[in-house]
This record gives sequence, C-alpha cells and structure tokens, in this order.
Amino acid sequence: MRFLFTFLFLSLSLAVFCQETENEKPRKSLLKTKEQKEKELARKAPISSYKIYTLQRDTTYVDTSLTIQKEYQYNYLRKDLFGRIAFLNEGQTYNTLDFGLNKVSAFPEFGHRAKHLNYIETDEIKYYSVATPLTDLYFKTVMEQGQSLDAFLTVNTSEQFNFSIAYKGLRSLGKYINQLSSNGNFRCTASYRTKQGQYVLNTHYTGQDLLNGENGGITTPEDFESKNPDFKQRQRLEVFLTDATSFMKGKRFFADQCFRINASEANNNLYLTHQINYETKFFEYYQPTVVSQVGTQTINHFGDSYVGNYINDQVHYNRMYQQIGAVYENKQLGRIQFFVDDFRYNYFYNTTLIKEGQIIPSLLSDKINDVGARYDYQKNHWKGFARYASSLTNQSLTDIEVQATYKRNDKNQFSFAYQSVSKLPDAVYNLHQSSYINYNWYNNFKNQKSNTLTAKAQTQFGSVELQISNYDNFLYFSDDSSNALQQFISPKQYEKSIQYLSIKASKEFRLWRFALDNTLLYQQTQQDNEVLNVPKFTTRNTLYYSDYYFSRALYLQTGFIFNYFTKYYANGYNPILTDFYVQNQTKIGDFPLVDFFINARVRQTRIFLKAEHFNSAMASQNRFYAAPGYPYRDFIIRFGLVWNFFQ
Repeated sequence: MRFLFTFLFLSLSLAVFCQETENEKPRKSLLKTKEQKEKELARKAPISSYKIYTLQRDTTYVDTSLTIQKEYQYNYLRKDLFGRIAFLNEGQTYNTLDFGLNKVSAFPEFGHRAKHLNYIETDEIKYYSVATPLTDLYFKTVMEQGQSLDAFLTVNTSEQFNFSIAYKGLRSLGKYINQLSSNGNFRCTASYRTKQGQYVLNTHYTGQDLLNGENGGITTPEDFESKNPDFKQRQRLEVFLTDATSFMKGKRFFADQCFRINASEANNNLYLTHQINYETKFFEYYQPTVVSQVGTQTINHFGDSYVGNYINDQVHYNRMYQQIGAVYENKQLGRIQFFVDDFRYNYFYNTTLIKEGQIIPSLLSDKINDVGARYDYQKNHWKGFARYASSLTNQSLTDIEVQATYKRNDKNQFSFAYQSVSKLPDAVYNLHQSSYINYNWYNNFKNQKSNTLTAKAQTQFGSVELQISNYDNFLYFSDDSSNALQQFISPKQYEKSIQYLSIKASKEFRLWRFALDNTLLYQQTQQDNEVLNVPKFTTRNTLYYSDYYFSRALYLQTGFIFNYFTKYYANGYNPILTDFYVQNQTKIGDFPLVDFFINARVRQTRIFLKAEHFNSAMASQNRFYAAPGYPYRDFIIRFGLVWNFFQ
C-alpha cells in the first residue's frame, strides 16, 4: 500500500509540473518598471513640489508645520482674525476693529457686506501644482449641535493639468434664541499649461449659500450684564426677533487665460490675455412675525410695515466682467500690459414702489468700460507694479495703484504702496426695497474717493506697518430712530473729508522654549462728525511654550492668548441689510479676552484644543460685546484638527 501511495504522489506531481501554466499568475519581477520608479520618486518629493499660487503669480508651498500663526488661522475663515471680533455663533459675521482691512474696488458691488465676510471672493481662490494627490481636512467643534468641516482634494493628472475640489460646511445652533448658522461653500479649480508654457489657463467655479438666524440682539442688556444665575442659560434672554432669517447664495464662473504668441519663451515675449468673471447672487430676508415683545411692551423693531406678517424681501444681482489685454515682456525691463475692461451688472427686485410721491424703481443696471495699463518689474531685490485704469463711458471711474517691494534677504523686507480710487457706490446704497416702510429708498450718490498710502517693514527685529488715508464722499448707514428699541436705517453720504491713520507693530520675543508674540494696533481719525469710528488701541499678546516629546514624534505648543481693544462707538448691526451702521449712543470694548490652548503635531496632523474666553467667569459683570446688543461668546471648550494626506 505504501508503494501505491508513493507512485500516485509522484505521478500527480509529474502531471502538475507538465501542465501548461496559462492560468498561473506571473511572478512579480524584482526589477522596478519606469512607472513604479516615478511613483516612488513622487512619494519622496520635497515639499517644494506642492505649490500654491495666485493669479498675481505669488507662489507658496504646502506647510504642515505647527506655528503660532497656525493657531491664529485655525478658525472658520482659515485666516488670521486680528482686527476683527466674531459674533456670538460660529458662521455669523464679524465686527471690524481694524479699518485698514477694508479693501476698495472701483466697480459697484452688491452690498450686504456683513454677509460677505463668510463668502469666498475671487482673489481668495488658490490654484495648485502637486507631485502627488494632496488632501487637506479641517474639523472643529461649534457652539451647539453641529460641526464645522472643510475638505479639500487636489491632484495633477499630468505635469501640465491640475484639478482641485473642496467643500466647506457649517452647522451650529448657537447658545441664544434664533441663532442658527447653516453655511456651505463649494469650489473647484482647474489649471492647465502647455509643455512650453505657451498657453496658461486658471479657472474656478464656486457655489455658496449662507443662512443665519437673525435675532436682532438682546432686548435687555442689563439682564445679560448682571450675571444673574437665572440668565446663565442664554436662551432665557429675550431677543427682538424669534423667527427671522437672512439667506444669501451665489454662483461664480471665472477663467483667466494667457497665450504667448512666440512659440518658445525668449528674452522678448508677446502675450494675449483674457479674463472673464460671471457671478449671480440672491439675497432674502424672511421674518414671519413682525411684532417684537420687550418685557410687557409690544413694538415693531424696524417700524411700520406694508404687511402684518410673513415679510419676505428678495433681491437679485448678476454681473459680467471681462478684460482683454496685450502684454509685452522683456526679461530685463519687465512687463507692460494694455487692457480694456467691460463690466455689466443688474440689480433688481420684482416690483416698482411709490413712496410719498417718489418712484422707487425695481432695477439698477449699468454698463461700464474702462481702459488701462499695468507695468510689472522684478529684478534682483526689487519687485513692484504700477497700474492705471480710467472709464471710457460716462461714469467717472479711476483706479491708480503703485506698489514696490525691496527684499534684502529672508528676514528683511520693505514695501511701499499708494492707491487712489474713485469708486461707484454699491447698489444697496442707491436702491433698496422692503416690506418695512422706512427701508425703501432710491438715491443717486456721488462717487466715493479715497487716497491711501501704506509702508511696511518686516525685519529681524520686528514688523511695522503704517497707513494714511483720506476719504471724500464717504458712504455709510445710520440709524434715524430716536427710540433705543427701534432701528430705522438709511444710507448717508458724508460731504466732508475724513483722515485715517493706523500704525501696527508686531514682534516676537523668545527665551529657551518660551515665546511672547505681540501685535499692537494704533488708530486715529480726524473728522468733524463721528462717522468713521475705530478703537484707538487693539492688541494681541500670546505667551506660549513649545517642545518635542516621545523621541520627537510629538511637537507640542501650549499657552495663553490675550486680546483687548479700547472703548469706542462700535458700528451696530442691522439684519435687514446684513450690514453695519454708524451709531454714537453705545460704546463697547475695554474688556480682556483670554484663551488657553494646547496644540500638537504628529506627522502631518495638527490637533487643536482651546478654552475660549475662560476669564468671562471671573468678571463681576458681563461687559463683553461684539456689537451693541450682541454679546461676545461665553467660555467654551472647542477642539479639532487639520489633517494633510500626501498619497
């Protein structure tokens, strides 16, 4: 029997080895193919192979380090918020402490500026070139019942073509009555260039919707300030509006392309450029209940209305902007561009209104053409540009801008800039319709004129920035009501000049593993009437400790952030216009905001934990406000992370 089994075993083995191996999987070769070598090389690509650039050709690289600047930028807007103070709930607006943050465009915009702080504008879109697919994930907890998430993915399908897609979503119920935030920002980009760089295209699409509950602020600030334990639960505080909401959505298609006429790059080059920006926006203010209850008193917070309930104010806006230009480039002399702009917009309601004999139309529409030139220079330590644009059509529009930067080395850089703008008024100043009687107007305001000079020095000893501005025909909103419980907001134009001065200084001191980062802002205005109100001093001081742990696998930062600004007549907030108005009755400020944070980095993951405004429980009174009637945030512990993947 043993011989039989041996014979069968040998026979089967021989049969197996003699069979054809058509279905067998081929053995993996120990030699790597060219494609495998390229993938392995890409995985080991340096961080400089992951580029981020703007339309102005400013290039940076993906940064996964953990610095104090990353702590400042870890927020819903993903940027440093020094000079702004956040409203109560995540995803709401921000009051401006640093007036120098306001940028000026010569063309008429939509308006509703408070809503646009959470809106991603054209110049905030970045384009990418990456060696391997890159993912960036942002997560942060919110005030109540929700979360904040920003997910981003970019990939180069070839060396010439890059594609990215991202979505930022937020939902937060908030601590007060009617304070819901529900926002979404979708964007995708594409970049393409030919192998010789003869044709370059950067394009993007955005779709954004921003919904906020509008409670109009608290009705009795003394209840909030008293620290009465009955109002420790903030939903017990009465607000003016219990069911009002504001909603804005926008869609934008943008493309910027450049074609070099000569086939290969040379010392002298000639380009044709084209840029197109088509954008639509829609804004709605919805308020089912018109009457507000303040204690035992019944009022209409915004005055009389044409309807008794279910107010639904809607406005549409669309614009088309195109620029066509020709560029001559000389490697030694720089680039000079001549261009023509075409700007068209429509701003419209559904009805025409007659108020006290005045016809308030349903439409603002205009076509603006201008012509201009731009010169760019970059050589050795110098970089700068000069730009001039002036209208060809009947509108009086001019925009002059000059900027120069001298970079001595990586630690020392000096820059100077001047801008003179004659700006057409934003649409909301000239036309507004509402179910509230006092919120209907039709105006023909003059152009706003501004002249701004800035100088900035970034040195190894610290940074200093100076801004001097002069404003003529300044446009603003004011409150015409004599009752503190009501708001009758209307646009005004200040006929006199306003001078504005700001000086901002920054310096970090280091000792062993400790550091003290300081930023101080001084502002001053000269005006006959209090129209442009700013705090005189604003400061941020951060004391923190940094070190490595667990054989340098963990990098830790922990410390305290101190924010403070002096008392001033801060602008009030109006939910119908979702904009700020000038007021001279209530001052806010002169209260410290102290945060404690613990941040850590493990490989490409940064983890953030913060106790925000923890000193609020120590104060004898609650004096912290983001705007009159709108308290700042109470003590809260929040955490989250930023996670980068390099596939």
